[in-house]
Amino acid sequence: MVDTIRIPATTRSDFGKGYARRIRNNDQIPAVVYGHGAEPKHVIIPGHETMLAVRHSNAVLELQLDGGTELVMVKDIQRHATRPEILHVDLLAVRRGEKVEVEIPVHVIGEVEPNAVHNVEENTLTVEADALNVPEDVVINLDGHGVGDHVYAADVRLPQGVTMVSDPELLVINVSEPQAVDLGESEAETETEAPEGDVVPENEA
Repeated sequence: MVDTIRIPATTRSDFGKGYARRIRNNDQIPAVVYGHGAEPKHVIIPGHETMLAVRHSNAVLELQLDGGTELVMVKDIQRHATRPEILHVDLLAVRRGEKVEVEIPVHVIGEVEPNAVHNVEENTLTVEADALNVPEDVVINLDGHGVGDHVYAADVRLPQGVTMVSDPELLVINVSEPQAVDLGESEAETETEAPEGDVVPENEA
């Protein structure tokens, strides 16, 4: 389950690209908190601490803001195209005991039978869970699975209190025979060699 991480935050009152650039140059990140029908709150959060926190998907933060605290879930991260830099974070306000819909990654363990291979058709699944008890991933064990086996969303075992939102008939894992690899032999290697010696033309007088 995801741990709650305390993050100091300050209210942001100025806007514009120039101001946002100055925030980032100061190792801080502009963010917005939305949810529960309230007006969005624009805040500033520390860069290094936030980068460590968001390494976990669906991380829950306890913002220390304006003398109080507010629980938020990381919903979207805008990153720089070429540098390991976070440009902006969208945060969803949550309450203890509240259910939220989240996407969590699929994690495969175990080995299929020796004559088979598996292909992951879906890398994430959508589930509903307590905001403070979201699983870090969905674990699928492939031990004993053979050619022709399939794992659908309905087959996935989830922790207690977590329910599947994805279509139950969604194909997650497909187990099949290994595909033969075409080595692309050249025509010269498969061509029949001509017999040695002189060739007598047909109908020679």
